[in-house]
Amino acid sequence: MNDPWVALAQDADPVERTRVLRRAHEAFTSGGRSREPVRPEVRAVVAASWRRSARARVSPDGTARVELEGDDLAAYRAGHPLAAAMPVVRELMGAYANDGEHLVAVCDAHGRLLWVEGHPATLRRADRMNFVAGARWAESAAGTNAPGTAIAVDRPVQVFAAEHFRRPVQSWTCAAAPVHDPRTGQLLGAVDITGGAGLAHPHSLAFVQAVARAAESQLALLDPAPLAGDRMRLSALGRDEALLVAAGRRTRLSRRHSEILVVLAHRPHGMGGEELLTALYEDGTVTPVTLRAELSRLRAVLPPGVLRSRPYRLAAAVDADFEAVGRRLASGAVAGALDGYAGPLLPGSCAPAVTRLRRRLADELRAALIARGDPALLADWAHSPWGEEDPEVWRALAAGVPRGRLGPVRARLDALDTELGGGATRSQRPRP
Repeated sequence: MNDPWVALAQDADPVERTRVLRRAHEAFTSGGRSREPVRPEVRAVVAASWRRSARARVSPDGTARVELEGDDLAAYRAGHPLAAAMPVVRELMGAYANDGEHLVAVCDAHGRLLWVEGHPATLRRADRMNFVAGARWAESAAGTNAPGTAIAVDRPVQVFAAEHFRRPVQSWTCAAAPVHDPRTGQLLGAVDITGGAGLAHPHSLAFVQAVARAAESQLALLDPAPLAGDRMRLSALGRDEALLVAAGRRTRLSRRHSEILVVLAHRPHGMGGEELLTALYEDGTVTPVTLRAELSRLRAVLPPGVLRSRPYRLAAAVDADFEAVGRRLASGAVAGALDGYAGPLLPGSCAPAVTRLRRRLADELRAALIARGDPALLADWAHSPWGEEDPEVWRALAAGVPRGRLGPVRARLDALDTELGGGATRSQRPRP
């Protein structure tokens, strides 16, 4: 099994795997202690979840508790941020759920199911274990399950049959992926697909991940962070000349003004003249007079009073696209970070501070993508102009892509390895 987050290896026997898991589950729950050893045939992510479930004193034979009903549920759903994404979730998953006799569920960040929809007969079966809107399926309340565990570990996961901590749920298989606020990176909840053993396949996990990403993109489109008061918006990713939106006006900045605003947006507390000079100019012979002239010209572009001196700083708050990507990465919202990454930061700039920021952001995003191992996210980077010659990402993609789509990835990786073996080294190649 290559992917520890996928429930079954493609050549596994589901019936035999279920027997093995039930024996392991019985051995663990009979001890009744959170430090009870878990048999090695249980995936690490599931073993860790069983231990958390035991620590939370979840009964292996219990059922989920319904916390919201009627008008309370309707009001809570209507006001929840994920309500805006439900049309996209239904469009992408509705037919799939009905045709496969599955269920689509969306929960909040506390594991409360807000919507449970799908095949009528499957809905009736799920009702018997309280897999219904308003019920709390957080791992700490309902034990190991895909939506609850996806929220607990903040990453997509499948749960197969007797991997579920509670016995009444062990005839089901589910896959879920977390959804984050695309601007802040805050965890909003998770999207889940629940049904029979046929869902224990890499495709179902990849599918639910794609739906979560589509939901985040929809939220970003519907709420593009409107500017409040004297806030400014700076777009500098993927462009040599940044775009500034301030006081209702859009301005395409010169390269030098773009660099100054990027540096000052990153350092909101300000910089002294010598420090700013060093940050902007490679050439040590550039004088403070040259910098002051550039700042004077920049003042004419900005709203009055925004650019201050002693130290040089911006008096208005700046929503900078590269800072937003960094915040999403820091919160673990890798899909949201990639969605906001329009390309390298001011790619034509040689300003020392910009070069450092550009490389750091690209390296952190690459590292997060490789660590996450999501083939869809890796493919987005690998097929971009800044990722098409990145052998580390192509290697990670080759390790995670389904076998049927491996050929073109392997061919591209072989070509890159040949190029690199022909004299160019990774350190000599251009970096994003």
